[in-house]
This record gives sequence, structure tokens and C-alpha cells, in this order.
Amino acid sequence: MMDIITVQKRNSEEKAKKLRRAGFVPCIIFGGSLQESISIQMEEAVARKLVRFKREGSKLQLNLDDRTIPVQIKGMEQNTLKNEIVHIGFQALSADQKVNSVIHIILKNSDIIAGTLERMLHEIPYASLPADMIDTVTVDLEGMPVGTVLTVADIPELKSEKIDLQVDTSSIVLRVNDKIRSAKRVAAEEATE
Repeated sequence: MMDIITVQKRNSEEKAKKLRRAGFVPCIIFGGSLQESISIQMEEAVARKLVRFKREGSKLQLNLDDRTIPVQIKGMEQNTLKNEIVHIGFQALSADQKVNSVIHIILKNSDIIAGTLERMLHEIPYASLPADMIDTVTVDLEGMPVGTVLTVADIPELKSEKIDLQVDTSSIVLRVNDKIRSAKRVAAEEATE
């Protein structure tokens, strides 16, 4: 687990392209209790690990000049053609200040469900204090019968008083459809095109 990442202040005169060639990824920290945003750089190998194991909304700590800054990942820009991490944005967190974030929904056992899975929501927008932030929620699909409709209100972790959901609790997260009905629906949709 990468909870504390060491970063360096970035020379704002240096071009981002040159920085990336030297093996660094340009980043920025903004918001929270910071008076102004801080331009930083992170070693490319560290940034690759971060992109692989964390996602937008993930909480971590940045160590900058012997100072630890709690942050959440606010955005990661990548150039997939060049296999390059272009930029990472971090929002500084203050313990007493609510922040907007997203909870990612991870599905477990989706390969063994009886029907066809139809996913409506991959992430849930919300606001909370940093201590109450939720990175991911795992939904186990094992034994979920055909006809199941899972809404935001059905997920126990989302019933917490400590998070302010920014989506209607009756919103559908996923639906398990009958394979035959799904095939008929696809055929009917293709016939109307």
C-alpha cells in the first residue's frame, strides 16, 4: 500500500516535456488549507504505481520538504498512445472541511451470475470530511438471482450519516437480466435501427 509518497517542488520555469524526459511527472496540489497551489514533480515509476493501484478519489499523503500533506487524487491525465502519464492533480484535505469525491463500485464474482449483467453506475459522487472518505465499495454478485435490481440505497456502506450522497438513493447501480430477454432486447433494438 502506498500511503505516503515523497514528491519534490517543481521548478515552474522548466517545461513539462523536459521534466517527463528526465523521468518525472508534473503534478499540482491545490485547495484545502493551502494559500496557493503548489507545483510538484513525482518520479515516473512512483506515478505509474500510483495510477495502477489508486484511482480518482483515493486518499494518500504527500511528503514535500519534510511536511506531510493529506490529499485526494482529483485527476490523472494520461496519453495512452505514448504510454505516458501527462499530469496528476491532488486536492489538499483539511480535517474539518468537507470535500467532493467519488466512490468506485467494484463488482466481485461477475463471471458466475446466472443472467446478463447490466451496469448503470460505476461510481457514486458524494461529499464528506476526509476522515469519512470511502475509496471503493465491493458488491458481491454471487448468488444474485435473475431479476435483481440493485439501487444505491441497497448498498450498506452508502447508508452512513457521515457521507452526503450526491445521487438519488433510488438510482440503479446494476440489474441482472434474464439472458433470453437480453438477447431479445438486443435483437429488437437492432431491428429498429
